[in-house]
Parts: sequence; C-alpha cells; structure tokens
Amino acid sequence: MDGATTSRFITFDRDEWAALRAATPLTLRQDDLEKLRGINERIDLDEVATAYLPLSRLLNLYVSASQDLAKVTSTFLGTMAPRVPYVIGVAGSVAVGKSTFARILQALLSRWPDHPNVGLVTTDGFLYPNATLDERGIMHRKGFPESYDTRRLLTFLREVKSGAPIVRAPVYSHVVYDIVPDHEVVIERPDILILEGLNVLQVTNVGNEFVSDYFDFSIYVDAAEEDILDWFIARFMKLRESVFQDPDSFFRHYAELSDEEAVATATGIWRDINGRNLRENIEPTRERASLILHKAADHRIASVKLHKL
Repeated sequence: MDGATTSRFITFDRDEWAALRAATPLTLRQDDLEKLRGINERIDLDEVATAYLPLSRLLNLYVSASQDLAKVTSTFLGTMAPRVPYVIGVAGSVAVGKSTFARILQALLSRWPDHPNVGLVTTDGFLYPNATLDERGIMHRKGFPESYDTRRLLTFLREVKSGAPIVRAPVYSHVVYDIVPDHEVVIERPDILILEGLNVLQVTNVGNEFVSDYFDFSIYVDAAEEDILDWFIARFMKLRESVFQDPDSFFRHYAELSDEEAVATATGIWRDINGRNLRENIEPTRERASLILHKAADHRIASVKLHKL
C-alpha cells in the first residue's frame, strides 16, 4: 500500500485490496452473476470476492456512518427528518464495464441488512430524445455533455435527496437508441441509490449546481484506452450477432457487415466519438472520484485508489 503524503489517494494493489474484505460473506451465486453480467463480460465469483466485497464492506460502513450522522442532526434540530438515500455515482468510459459493475454492486449492497432497498438509475435516460439532438445538429455528439438534459437530471437528484417518497426518471432503449415515450423508472425512497453514467462526474452545471453535488460517494471505473477499445470492438461484434439483428434496432444496418467491415466500423466509431469523448470529457474527471478502480486487459481489477478523507 502506498501511503505517500503527496497523493490525495491511498493506493492498493489487488492483493492488498482483497484482504480488506475481512469476513464479508459472498452472497452472490453463479446463477446470480450470470444474470448481472453484460455482453462480453468475463467476471467470475473470484473477481467478485476479490474486488467487489471489500468495496461492499467499505460502503456499508459509510452508509451506516451517514445514517448515524442524520440521527445526530435530527436530535440537534429536534425534528424527525425523513431518511434520505445515500447516493453513489459510478462513472467511466463506454465499454469499460461500468453498467455490469453497478448491477453487481447493487446486488451486493442490497444483501446487507441495514439497507436492503438499493435503486439503480442510468443517466442514459437523461439524454435528449433523438428528435431534439437532430434539431440541434448534435446527433453525432450523443454521449457528450451537451447531449444530456442536465437540468432534468439535477431536478431528479434534488428530489431524491430531499426525501421525496416517489421520484421518476426517463427510460432509454439501447435497441431503438432513443428515449422511450411514456416509460419511467420509479424510485421510492431507497436506502441507497446508484447513479451510473458517462457524465456523472463532469463539471457541466446549471445555476451553479453540479450532478456530483448530490453524491455521498463516487466511483470511477478506469482502464487503459487501448484495452477499452479492444473491449468496445469485441462488444460491437457480439451486438452484430444479437441486438443488431432485431428489426427494431437503430443499428440494424450493421448486422450484415463482414468481420473486417465490423472491426473497421467499430474502430471508426471509437476514433470519432467514444474515444474522443473519453479523452476530452470523461477521463479528466477521474481524480474527482472518491474511489478509482483500475482494470487490467483481462477485465480484472488490478489496483484501487481510495481518496483520503
């Protein structure tokens, strides 16, 4: 463990981090993991035990401390304020595996007795509809900061943190590549809310409010860009054989590409859109996270950096 005073982070290698699991039990089974894994993900139960359980234990301690602090504040004010959700932000590049990471984290946290109700919302639902992106001439910049309805996202988080009994979020479909009209995710005062997306640590603000203002803890899932590009291409090839075959798929025209054409297309998309967005907008926010998980080329967590309190 590197405890250098010049760094804002404490750095752990894989073995050091795994040891911090202590006696935390593994509450996921193989069949649970199969349901949570994303396309082309290679996470096994050993990885869950090594990388996820220490984080689950840490967050359980943080949530408990937050609940105790809320009780102290209520005692001081002489009121019974509603318990508000502990909000965790999960950021990282396209194809880095943050969606699978968030689902596994949700499953593990919900198995702790003090906070069984764990919600998960992705910021994809806060993208502007395609019609709006087309109207503004920024369809080619989908996923960039300006493609999100940040005002609506901030309103959602403000309602969550105010203890509102019911909060609603829009739904995004990766098949039709657009917001689904008349569909919503309903959040009913969870103990913990995980907000996952590309943009959760970015500094786009509305009225001097930032998305990260509402986080109690934030996580950045990190990897070398060359590894993420390999994963993106592999995922694109899998999607060509599955989701892109759906007649309703926005990317139906990619389904008939040859292997060579598919690799070239995926590489071009990365070069012009996702890689550029990573370098310009996502990666620069990495040091703002409470915790950075760095993945090796095999998708396993190689090191962890925890922000010093």
